[in-house]
Amino acid sequence: MIAALAIVEFAHFRGVTLTDGKPPAHADTGIVASAPLDTSPPPAFDVTPLIRPKKKYFGVALPGDPTGPAGVSKFSKLAGGKQPNMLTIYAAFDDGFAASEVRKAYQQGALAIVRWEPFDAKLKDIAAGKHDEYVRKFATAIRTLNLPIAMTFAHEMNGSWYPWGHSKNDPEDFVAAWRHVHDIFAEVDATNVIWTWTPNVINPVPKVKLKPLYPGDKYVDWIGIDGYFTHKGAHTYDTLFGPTMDSIRKFTKKPFLIVETGAEPGSSRPAWIKGLIRGTVNDDESLGFVYFNQNGSAKWRIDNDSSAVAAMRQGLKTAEIGFQVK
Repeated sequence: MIAALAIVEFAHFRGVTLTDGKPPAHADTGIVASAPLDTSPPPAFDVTPLIRPKKKYFGVALPGDPTGPAGVSKFSKLAGGKQPNMLTIYAAFDDGFAASEVRKAYQQGALAIVRWEPFDAKLKDIAAGKHDEYVRKFATAIRTLNLPIAMTFAHEMNGSWYPWGHSKNDPEDFVAAWRHVHDIFAEVDATNVIWTWTPNVINPVPKVKLKPLYPGDKYVDWIGIDGYFTHKGAHTYDTLFGPTMDSIRKFTKKPFLIVETGAEPGSSRPAWIKGLIRGTVNDDESLGFVYFNQNGSAKWRIDNDSSAVAAMRQGLKTAEIGFQVK
């Protein structure tokens, strides 16, 4: 820095103009300025090793600050010391990118999974480019941070409970919107994203076909699945997730992740949690699971359920689950 200033000051004193990092040909200064600084961005974070890791993910969706160290540490203690390596962040489609939350997740050895929800944007409008400025800004912020994230866009699209669901949109609208958003990310070199196509389990919506909603292997890295253990629904790993995976395996071989799951309170909850973990470990095609430790449509949170906590601790003793994201 001192040398550079000295060169500039010397050039000014001699009446010399510096061009392209060196004196003009007619200047006999005896000094050559440094080469221009390389201001190009570093290569995008390579997410390839995270797409098919050797061990499985153990994630959590926490209330409040989704990646705050205090909350993560508390849940880790509930889980018998097993550190979550995936943390869920929910983001509305008009929100800015949660860079600080993603950074906190990575600093704790976890992959942030961003659930991008277009509540106030129609899929047709997204596909038509009416939100390109916002999408490009969001994608650029992800590329600038340059840390790995997994992304679900308009999840549970085969359900009818979201405005982007099948009852309000054609499959072609969803596919076109997904591909358009993906293409904008590619344009700004935001390849540090693991694209996670995430339907709901098909059990409550068996007539909705998944294949027409699939954007194609070129646009997807992971298959995500959302599904919960409830008293009125499926009670085992195979019956809850199996039918959906059987359907999806007819058109893609991408690895799958249980992006959101939980278990209703009651005497069956410990067994369901044990079954979830055991099923994940025994399923070679499964990348892991994320437990929704919040209360919403049911009281999924297990903090005050000692039996459920004990079941999770016991199950997570396996070395097959858990690794540091880096």
